[in-house]
Amino acid sequence: MKYALVIFETDESRRQIQADRDAYRKAYETWIGQIAAAGKLVSGEAFDTEHTTPVTVRRAADGSSSATVGPAHAGEETLGGWFVLDVADHAEAVDLAKTLPTQETVEIRPILESV
Repeated sequence: MKYALVIFETDESRRQIQADRDAYRKAYETWIGQIAAAGKLVSGEAFDTEHTTPVTVRRAADGSSSATVGPAHAGEETLGGWFVLDVADHAEAVDLAKTLPTQETVEIRPILESV
C-alpha cells in the first residue's frame, strides 16, 4: 500500500535548521536513506521554504479565482515537503513516520490507487 508522509516544518524544526544545518540535514538524510535501503521509498521532494513564499489560488463558486501571497493555512506549521512510501499497511507507515529524528510534524495519508 502506498502512503504519503506530508512533512510540516515547525518553529522548533526551523530553529534546528538555523542552529546547525549540516547536522539537521545529516539526520534527515540518514532517515530517508534507511527507508530507501529497506525498499520502502517511492519518491519525495522537499520544498524551498527558506527562499520563497507560497502563493495560494482559490476558486469561488461563481468560477472566479483569486491569488494571495502566503500559505493556504496560516499557522506555525508550514508545508515542507512529502514522501511516498510503499509499505505493508497503515501501521507500518505510522511506525516509519515516528522514527523521523527531526522536529517536523508528519501527516500520513493513504494514496488512492487506480484500479
